[in-house]
Amino acid sequence: MDNRDTEILIIGGGVIGVCAAYYLAEAGRQVTVVEQGEIAAGSSYGNAGLIVPSHIVPIAAPGALSSGLRWMLDPESPFYIKPRLDLDLIGWLWRFAWACRPGPLQRAIPVMRDLGRTSLNLYNELAPLVGQESGYKQGGLLMVFKTSRGMAGGAEEAHLLQKHGYPVEVLDADGLQRIEPSIRPDVAGGLCYRDDGHFSPAEFVRGLARVAQQRGACIHTHTEVLGFETDKRRITVVKTTHGDCRAKQVVLAAGSWSSKVGQALRLRLPIQAAKGYSVTIRRPSNAPIMPLLLGESRVAVTPMVSPAGPTLRFAGTLELVGMDFSINQRRVNAIRRAARDYLADLEETETLEIWRGLRPCTPDGLPIIGRTRAFENLIVASGHAMLGMSLGPVTGKLVEQLVRGEKPLMDLTPLRVERF
Repeated sequence: MDNRDTEILIIGGGVIGVCAAYYLAEAGRQVTVVEQGEIAAGSSYGNAGLIVPSHIVPIAAPGALSSGLRWMLDPESPFYIKPRLDLDLIGWLWRFAWACRPGPLQRAIPVMRDLGRTSLNLYNELAPLVGQESGYKQGGLLMVFKTSRGMAGGAEEAHLLQKHGYPVEVLDADGLQRIEPSIRPDVAGGLCYRDDGHFSPAEFVRGLARVAQQRGACIHTHTEVLGFETDKRRITVVKTTHGDCRAKQVVLAAGSWSSKVGQALRLRLPIQAAKGYSVTIRRPSNAPIMPLLLGESRVAVTPMVSPAGPTLRFAGTLELVGMDFSINQRRVNAIRRAARDYLADLEETETLEIWRGLRPCTPDGLPIIGRTRAFENLIVASGHAMLGMSLGPVTGKLVEQLVRGEKPLMDLTPLRVERF
């Protein structure tokens, strides 16, 4: 690297690392980002592009483990756990089972609610800085259910959200069609989340990275972290493929790679990589205007903008398969088929890209945000599962407050590293 010394070194150039870099640079701090690939090359690239403060229920919820076990042998199921002898996975699943109880769920929901609301407010401040290139829009989200059983579960979720102060409207099939005519008339009903938003995730992260650079942040791509030098409870040197870097403070925001990077510090982070897929097509003339969540199939449908023009992205599945980047074509086909079950006569158009990526999942479904006891100058900001895009700004802001020694805007005790 050109500059071998920096005040703050951020490991990871996805939405979490870039948001942290922006807020730190905006505060006048000297900040450097190192990223093993390109900016927004991982899960920040091909995800569904949804900003969902409505998602206050973490993945570790009652019924989640039983669903995963039921779907384990189904190669097209929304949630898949690959059977393998892996002690880290076994430990993760044990903690996951413990978190899938009513008590932990009730404690987690207010945390997720506050994170999501704060992050949405920050997005509305950041979007004008990035400009129109990301297509950011806070226009709401529809969750659609094909079956009466699915709709019953949706009504329960609506009641839970309303109980915790989140506005959600329960709709029948006619109500859905009045808002979004592309939905098939034979669906059972759905939910409308008016406060949710969507955008093109990669365009937003890259745009914010440019703004951070204009504020003074240094970004080094294709720079992989190889190891560390430490002295007692401080990290003194970060070794990279482009040389050593000395930093007063280090932020670990490497997504699914955070656990591997942490191992070099003998820091055990219970983060499992969960693979997801997306299929991006040229947007059909009869495509939905609003983003959709297809309830039973767990597939998101998002209209986006891109350098290639208007697109439509289908994204879904959660595979606990380790650091496996292979493409399971049956899962891709299942995502494609899901759209036809919920949308009326969707026009066939050119497929622009099939993507897969790894989302970092903790056992309790809450991210890890905070300093560690092991190293006084290390902050971990990872484990956001499928909500990395939604929670990027609030996480970046919290990291900036931790670096500056300010009182964080919310209690970070539920998110601490040592809770596991």
